[in-house]
This record gives sequence, structure tokens and C-alpha cells, in this order.
Amino acid sequence: MTTTSPGVAKDPGRARVAVQRFGTFLSGMIMPNIAAFIAWGFITMLFIPSGFFGPDSPFGWHWYPVSDIIGSGGDQAVIGWQGAMVQLAEGDGGNFFSYVGLVGPMIVYLLPLLIANTGGRMVYGERGGVVATIATMGVIVGTNIPMFLGAMIMGPFAALMTKWMDRIWDGKIKPGFEMLVNNFSAGILGMILAIVGFFVFGPVMLGVSAVLGGAVGWLVSVNLLPLVSIIVEPAKVLFLNNAINHGVFTPLGIEQAAETGKSILFLIEANPGPGVGLLLAFTFFGVGAAKASAPGAIIIQFFGGIHEIYFPYALSKPITILALIAGGATGVATNMLLGGGLAFPAAPGSIIAVTFAAIGPGVGNLLVVYLSVILAATVTFLLAGIMLRASRKRDLEAGLGGDLSAAIAQTEANKGKESAALAGLRASAGADARAEYDAEEAYDEAETARATGGLASGGRLETKQISTIVFACDAGMGSSAMGASVLRNKITKAGITGVTVTNKAIANLDASADLVITQNQLTDRARQKTPDAVHVSVDNFMNSPKYDEVVEMVRDQHQDGA
Repeated sequence: MTTTSPGVAKDPGRARVAVQRFGTFLSGMIMPNIAAFIAWGFITMLFIPSGFFGPDSPFGWHWYPVSDIIGSGGDQAVIGWQGAMVQLAEGDGGNFFSYVGLVGPMIVYLLPLLIANTGGRMVYGERGGVVATIATMGVIVGTNIPMFLGAMIMGPFAALMTKWMDRIWDGKIKPGFEMLVNNFSAGILGMILAIVGFFVFGPVMLGVSAVLGGAVGWLVSVNLLPLVSIIVEPAKVLFLNNAINHGVFTPLGIEQAAETGKSILFLIEANPGPGVGLLLAFTFFGVGAAKASAPGAIIIQFFGGIHEIYFPYALSKPITILALIAGGATGVATNMLLGGGLAFPAAPGSIIAVTFAAIGPGVGNLLVVYLSVILAATVTFLLAGIMLRASRKRDLEAGLGGDLSAAIAQTEANKGKESAALAGLRASAGADARAEYDAEEAYDEAETARATGGLASGGRLETKQISTIVFACDAGMGSSAMGASVLRNKITKAGITGVTVTNKAIANLDASADLVITQNQLTDRARQKTPDAVHVSVDNFMNSPKYDEVVEMVRDQHQDGA
């Protein structure tokens, strides 16, 4: 359980908290749609003219006529596939009708509309998502570039306008006219915003995109892009990177990838090299628990893509952030000089995801990306090793022993919530696991008693029949999914049937949940969404004593019911 004081966790700098919230919101629009980005990336990698199966395949694997239809460019008159969307194109023999394919429509329409709809839903539910999609369509057709920045701004803005509009006649609509008013008001507002998006918002976003793209181009032209690591690497440790990565790098990177087939911007933050280099340095030159736990953390970070696992190590020795900056800059410089990049965002930032995103532009590009990872890891390892070696004797004499507890607590304070990825690290860093478990149990009991308003007493739940258990977190994708998996396995091993265990975002909680499990910082928000459910607070999703109590309670209920 966390050892940080409530003041540390709840009263960080206002500026940092504001940036974190903004970054979380931007990430919330992008991350649920990563699967769509990956699908587009694979289609691009396989079927564009220079793709694996395209007419100009580097391997000679031309899949005719499938790649000419899906990847666009095929002559309809020659191929003869009827019914597919075509466009007028110019060729050596004059104009002809070519197939539109999937690549262009997906990046121009599908991906921005998904982002806008997700942003609208985050602000005002399904109704906000619908109006956001309508409004963003105006921005898309009013510009001639993929409008990701526009979608990330217009989507939430349109939903907010819808929310404000509904307040005007809230409670004033006569019975029987609710559907009529709701549908027509949303449709009319969507129409107005689409027109505004076409003539006003679109041109403005073209200008913004041009400025941001020009800034990145200038950094590349004067060989200064590696200096971005001075901002990105410390921001990662403080969980301030999402606003930069998802707000700037990802939208601009997608535009670059659409034009050139790849973008270096996808690798500035996702490169796993600096993190693995730092963990290797702790493996060889660290002391105590930090040295013992670093090898396991390498697997989670490098292959699982969970970068937050190395943040406590950096915070335990803040000077090593300089090594991360140097390693990150080395990786960026390598890709900048040799032309490396990714065809689509690598999420999570594991070497596996990076490999799939780098292979599309060719084997040569993949080798450059691998080189950037290796060099970034090497530079970080050498510098961090020197730093750790220089302080090793002093740390041992001072009896520090490489205790990561304070650094883990600070990492979670920076993030603003507990982390399932750090739960195992925290347990391995503890000197007495049994004492930690007992303390965590007492803490969880107190939190649950407070959160359930007395429905939990003495560490034992006394509540209604439980058939649906929901784990809830901010995004409903990461830590809550891991927690649900842990409890689901416990329930299965106990031989209990008729109980479903799922995970959701807090914003998507509904009345179907009988019991909701959240990390203690999020319980109040969850109770507002489902006041009739029983709410259980845990300190972390991966290793809470509350799970055993929930399993015992459900087993007793089923036995009594039988």
C-alpha cells in the first residue's frame, strides 16, 4: 500500500494537476481508438503501392488485383470490379477512374470521426458524441489534410455546446414532446456547428497544423529535434507527457505518415530504449531492492510496454533523469539522421508494438528503429551506470539499501492514482510482506467502511445478493482489466458460478453493477455513478486482501441460496 501522506497525494502543484487532467482527457480520446489506428496501419503497410503486397512491393509480392483495389490506384476499367467507390485520377494515358480503397477514407474520415465521437461521449454521453461527429464532419470536408487536431477540439466543444443547450429547456418540455425536441435540437445544432466547422474552424485548424508542422520541420532542418527529449523524458516520469504526445506528436505524426509512410514523431515518447537502459543500470550497479527487482521490471517495460514501471527507479535517483534525457535524445537523433520512423502509433510502447509499426516502411527502416532503441538504451545505461556506481558506496554506508517505497509512492502521487503495474514492484521492495499485507488489509477495511456507508463492517461485507461485479478505473482498459482478471480467477478456483466480473470506465458505470471495486482515490466518483451498488475500495488492483473477502462473501451467499 502507498506510504505517502495524504497531503502529498492530494495537494500537488496546481499546474501539474491541470496538465495531468488535460493529458488524461486527450489520452482518453486517443487510446480507446488505438485498435482502429493499428488496423489502418496494417492496411497501409500491406496494400499501398509500396506496401508488402502492392505493385511496388520491396519483396515482389504484388497481390493483384486486391492491393490495387484496397490500396487505391487500380484502374476500374482494367480490373473490372464493379460497385466499389472510384475517383477521377490522372495517368500517363489520360484521366481514368481509380479505386478509392480503404487507406484514404480511413485516415480522412473514420479515424477523426472516432476521436470526435469519443471526445463527445466523454463530455456529454451518447448525445454529445452524435453532435460531435456531425460537427467534425464539417471540419473534415472543409480542409484538405487529415483533421485529427480539429477532431480533438471540435468533438468536445460540440458536446459541451449540446450540454449547455439542453440546460436552456431542461424541465420545461411538455410531456410527449421530449423526443421531438431532443432530436431536432441536436440535429439543428449539429448542422450549425458543421457549417461553422467548414468555414471557420477548418481554416483555423489548417493554420494551427501548419504552424506546428513548421515548428517540427524547423527543428528537424536545424538538427534540434533531439532537444525535445529535455522536455519529454522528465515529463514522462511526472506523468505530464500525455498532453504533448497525444495532443501534438500523434496528430502531426499521422499527417506525416499519410504523406511519407512513416513519422519520427511516433518514436519520441514511445521508444523503450531509455527505460530499459536505466533498468539495466540498476540491475548491474544498483543496491538492495532496486537491484533485485530491476530484471523483472525490464520484462514488463520492454516487452509489455508499461513504461511507468521504471519511473520509481528514476525518482529514487533523480540525477538519472539526465541519463534518460541523453538516451532519449540519442534515439531521436538516430532516427532523424538515418530516416527512421513508425507507420502508426506504437501503443503500448513495447518493442513488439514498435516492431509491427516499423516493419511497414521496409526492413531498412526496421533496422534503423532497432538501432535507435539499442543506442538509446546503451547511452542511458552507460551514464546511469556511472551515476549509480559513483554513489554506490555512499548508499551502502548510509544503509539506504535501494528501498523503492518512497519513490513508488511519489510515482503514484505524480500520476494521481494507484498503479497496478507498480503493485508487484511495491511488494518486492517491502522488507516484510506479511506485515505489509496486514497493514494493507486494515487500510482497505477502513476505506471500504467509509466508502460503503457501513455496508462493510469488521472487514466483512454484509450486503445484497451479488451477481455482477465491476472493476472501474479512469479509462476502463488497463488496471481495472488486470484487477478483474485476478478476481475472476479467484472466483473460478473457488468453484463459484453465476457471477460475472467485468471492467469498465467509471464514466460508463450503470445500475447493472451489484458491487463496484475501485482504487480508493476513485471510489467517491464511482459512488456518484452507481449509488445503489456496494462499493469496495482497494489500495491496488493486483494484490488486495479484499478479494478474498469478496470471494468468501459470494460463496456464502450461494451456499445460503442453495
